[in-house]
Amino acid sequence: MENPRTVKKGDYILIDYTGKFEDGTIFDTTVKEKALEAGIYSEEKEYRPFFFRTDARQVIKGMDTGILGMREGEEKILKIAPEEAYGEYKDYLVQKIPLLRLELSEPPEAGERIITPGGKEVKVLDSTETCAILDFNHELAGKTLILEIKLVSIVSKPEI
Repeated sequence: MENPRTVKKGDYILIDYTGKFEDGTIFDTTVKEKALEAGIYSEEKEYRPFFFRTDARQVIKGMDTGILGMREGEEKILKIAPEEAYGEYKDYLVQKIPLLRLELSEPPEAGERIITPGGKEVKVLDSTETCAILDFNHELAGKTLILEIKLVSIVSKPEI
């Protein structure tokens, strides 16, 4: 018998997903085979369905709303604009910071990701002997995301 349940706000769900850019480049997935195929496989990552609660701000807005109404086993492709994902790219979040303030003795390499003394992971755009130009935008800011989603299951509410 087919399960007539559909995803509603507040449901706990398990999904498999593959995230792509508009050019088809895969940037993340929960499926090991797709990660291997795309050349993004990491031994540190566990490839298994992703668990979250809908309407609890645990995922980007476009995924949260796009998944509502799906049935178990259903597959869907969501095209999510930046404002429903990680926001627009903001030029003012690119800042020149003295190395002393970053508690660094050596200039970081351009393209490297570092952790600031405040605990934020940022991308280094450039550096000199005295300062670094850092990008505080989320790495997916300003990008339209294509998410291939499969609803694995709607989980019964966990017992408290």
